[in-house]
Amino acid sequence: MDENVELGGKISLSGFKELKPAELVVAKKLIGSYARKFADSLENYESLHIYLKAVHKTPGSEKYEIHGKLLFNGNLKVSEVIDRNLFVALDNVLKKLEILSEHI
Repeated sequence: MDENVELGGKISLSGFKELKPAELVVAKKLIGSYARKFADSLENYESLHIYLKAVHKTPGSEKYEIHGKLLFNGNLKVSEVIDRNLFVALDNVLKKLEILSEHI
């Protein structure tokens, strides 16, 4: 069973326990940066949930599937990205959520 990691009460992460400690630190900083943007720019920002799934675990050819859910003012926005680079995938999921949240 995947355990959730709560960051600051309004951010939850699932599937991140498999990451190396250094990767986890960078991922948390990236997610936290976007969460701050959401909190500052969105009316009634409620929560951000990021789910990470390693799709292909062969060393040197890993793929990461990342799902993001942003809840604010009663609106739910979702995005999904699959990429070989964990941080590119995270950034792209969060960018998509940012763009979707601007089009209300």
